[in-house]
Amino acid sequence: MKNWVKCVAASLALVPMVALAASWWNNDWKYRKEIGFDLTAAGADVAGTPQDLPILVRLSLANFSYFNDTKPDGSDFRMLAGDDKTPLKFHFEKYDPQDQMALLWVRVPQIAGGSKSDKIYAYYGNPDAPAASDIPGTYDEAQALVLSFGETNGLPLDSTAYKNNPTASSAVLTPASLIAGGAKFSGKESITVPATASLRLLPNQGITASAWLRVEQAQQAVVFALTDQGKSLALTLDGSKLVARATSGGAPVTVTQAADLSLSQWHHVAIEAAADKLTLFVDGAAAGSAPVKLVEIGGEFTVGAAGGKGFLTGDIDEVEVSKVGRSADWIKASARSQGMDSNLVVYGSDGQRESGGGQATYFVTIAKNLTLDGWVVIGICMAMLVIALAIMVLKAIFLSRVERANTRFLKEFRRLSGDPAALDNDAGDLDDDTLADAPSMSKLAGDQNKFGASTLYRLYHHGVFELNKRVAGRTLSAQRSQVLSPQSIDAIRSAMDSSQTRLQQTLSSQMVLLTIAISGGPFLGLLGTVIGVMITFAAIALSGDVNVNAIAPGVAAALAATVAGLTVAIPALFGYNWLNTRIKSVSADNRVFVDEFVTRIAEQYS
Repeated sequence: MKNWVKCVAASLALVPMVALAASWWNNDWKYRKEIGFDLTAAGADVAGTPQDLPILVRLSLANFSYFNDTKPDGSDFRMLAGDDKTPLKFHFEKYDPQDQMALLWVRVPQIAGGSKSDKIYAYYGNPDAPAASDIPGTYDEAQALVLSFGETNGLPLDSTAYKNNPTASSAVLTPASLIAGGAKFSGKESITVPATASLRLLPNQGITASAWLRVEQAQQAVVFALTDQGKSLALTLDGSKLVARATSGGAPVTVTQAADLSLSQWHHVAIEAAADKLTLFVDGAAAGSAPVKLVEIGGEFTVGAAGGKGFLTGDIDEVEVSKVGRSADWIKASARSQGMDSNLVVYGSDGQRESGGGQATYFVTIAKNLTLDGWVVIGICMAMLVIALAIMVLKAIFLSRVERANTRFLKEFRRLSGDPAALDNDAGDLDDDTLADAPSMSKLAGDQNKFGASTLYRLYHHGVFELNKRVAGRTLSAQRSQVLSPQSIDAIRSAMDSSQTRLQQTLSSQMVLLTIAISGGPFLGLLGTVIGVMITFAAIALSGDVNVNAIAPGVAAALAATVAGLTVAIPALFGYNWLNTRIKSVSADNRVFVDEFVTRIAEQYS
């Protein structure tokens, strides 16, 4: 026992430590969401340590259930590093609480490759918070150009602090692309960004350019290019293969994709020129490389064509240029965080600030995802549980009183050496109505004599009453025979057996409610679970978003109904078996006493 007490004390001592681990950044914000990163082989499969990486976080009903608890434009969002103290730069490319979707870019200082240890927090739910998004701050100093095509009309705009905005664009801006808006090319359009000091290739720094590309057919076209008086660095399409090409006055250096590009699908395509090497990347993986003598190129940057030729037919989204050579892990992590099948970002639980500033448990998330039918089933189960517990407690108290009273009565009865009716001074005063009520619950629960709720005394009381009808007694004629016939003894036994049957009914009363809870609780819970799962899959079918984050909250909430049913059935099952065993014991004592009493009167009056 002392060791058990010590274990409990040690566990309680850990409570402050747990509360500290779940600390809350600012109590003005009601909610927060944990966002993790999976760089293991099963996730994004990134081995290095990318730094200053703008990561795309896709929020939808599948992984975020609190759009109605935020400001309409999402301006109450704050992004915090894993230490829950350091603010992070972020911005929304799209925030639509009505359609319950958002595209959030956040600049993460560093993520450890090959692990799932890093995480950040999104805080929200503060109607008084001013806007804190920082579009240029989401990108580091090396990011020279980002075209997200979020504009509905006019020219696309650069999201970086360098403001390398295009001066000409004939591409059609589309509102629905891979990441919010995009640009569509039909074989005659292009986008031109003029030459600037920040947008150029310097041999000692290198350059990295990337985009998301989708084409429907093989073609000869330019995806993007940096050109300057006969010198160029370009990514082109040769049929259905991507080609990275560097030209510096001599023979061009090319790197050609080995496999054909899958048509009608989005692909992350990138080229990186650094350390006298040209590398082609497709979907985050290196598709080939070649040595190249880098020279300074400081001309215009074009998308969809170059020099009025090589026009592209297809869709492009998220064009980015860095004025440094990014690492292969940086490019892979960027690609694996932006696509629809992103496997880098892991969406964790939503927490709610409580009165003490702690984090809400998983049960809060389950409760928020429960449907109406689930609440109805759980409500019925909880009512059944309350009734079952009340019956078990009251029945246990009642049986304890009966057992104690029976023990006292047996001691007194077995001390009798003469008249077996000597313990009952008032038996002759009983009438038929009083006797009929004797085995009832009210009589058993009462304290009309020193034997209280004893069932044995009720049987004895009834037996003495029947005996006094047949022999001389206080209320009967003195002329009655002092000898009982076998038929009279059988009649007394039958009367006591009848009383015993009514006592058995009293002892077993309301036990049927426990059997209903045992058998009905799990079936009710199963019904709630099946309906909840049906609703979850129907919602997924309508939204078209099929992933574990879409399925898990609804299924977890649906299973809560089964848990409620089992919560009713399990204690009711244990209580029923325990109480039924005690009732059988009392009933056995009653049967034995009837035999013992009848035997004694047969000896006394024969």
